[in-house]
Amino acid sequence: MTTMAHFAELDENNVVLQVIVGVDEPHDGEAIYAQTTGRVWKKTSYNTFGGEHRLGGTPFRKNYAGIGYTYDPDRDAFIPPQPFPSWTLDEQTCHWISPIPIPTGDKRYVWDEQTLQWIES
Repeated sequence: MTTMAHFAELDENNVVLQVIVGVDEPHDGEAIYAQTTGRVWKKTSYNTFGGEHRLGGTPFRKNYAGIGYTYDPDRDAFIPPQPFPSWTLDEQTCHWISPIPIPTGDKRYVWDEQTLQWIES
């Protein structure tokens, strides 16, 4: 039986250009797509978020790839774009963390980079 998987197409800087659904077995999907397109492709798991598998399986490449994400070969991880210069990368989840935590409660907040604080929206 053939299974389906998601694959991220990377540019020369390892930035994700697109994510497609493709054939995973019985062949290596990354190699098949590379041969047919001349581009680098990396498999990505729809159920992986922050280094955890949402269904209890094995996490794969830290995060599901998205357009504009970067693939880091040293971490073997997809990393989303940095939302603000003051935010730092959490090495465990490969998510960006604000300098101060977002307030809890029912209100909505947006990050203000000039004041480095959360502002009620």
